[in-house]
Amino acid sequence: MSQFDGLLELIPVDDIAKQLGIEESVAQSAVDQILPTLVSGLAANTKDEAGSKSLEKALTKHTGAISGRPRASAIDTDDGEKIVSNVFGSKKNDVVAAVASKSDKADESIVAKILPIVAPIVLSWLASQFFNKKSETAGGAQKKSSGGGLGDLLGGLVGGSGGQGGLGDLLGGLLGGGKR
Repeated sequence: MSQFDGLLELIPVDDIAKQLGIEESVAQSAVDQILPTLVSGLAANTKDEAGSKSLEKALTKHTGAISGRPRASAIDTDDGEKIVSNVFGSKKNDVVAAVASKSDKADESIVAKILPIVAPIVLSWLASQFFNKKSETAGGAQKKSSGGGLGDLLGGLVGGSGGQGGLGDLLGGLLGGGKR
């Protein structure tokens, strides 16, 4: 199982569907597009040092915030809205529209509601992976790669998504390698 699949399993699709009053297949379709899009957006933001430092700072706030597979009702969607806005900036609505166009079942309103539920889960999971990996390499036993740990972790996730959603090129065009 890839790291991406492990992250996907943490998303409480059944709870999201119940909370939003939609069919589980609709929620799953949206999540299948949202997850790689969100990870790609985070990766785009790490392309510059300021974005990478900002994300690392955000990860410190999400360390241990969510453990295991959370209940959708337990997710702080206000925090999720902030995350989504920070990741996509002024292009948020364009990204929502693009994700909805790739989903076979979810429209823009559903995507917009699910994004802030998924975002804190992704950041919490990413924080646990990043800080765990960082502590493993603190002894200097492993050589630091040119992209840095956070960029490498996100890049591995984007690659591990198996191209789900096919939004990489679209995001690159919308975000221009960054959030704004």
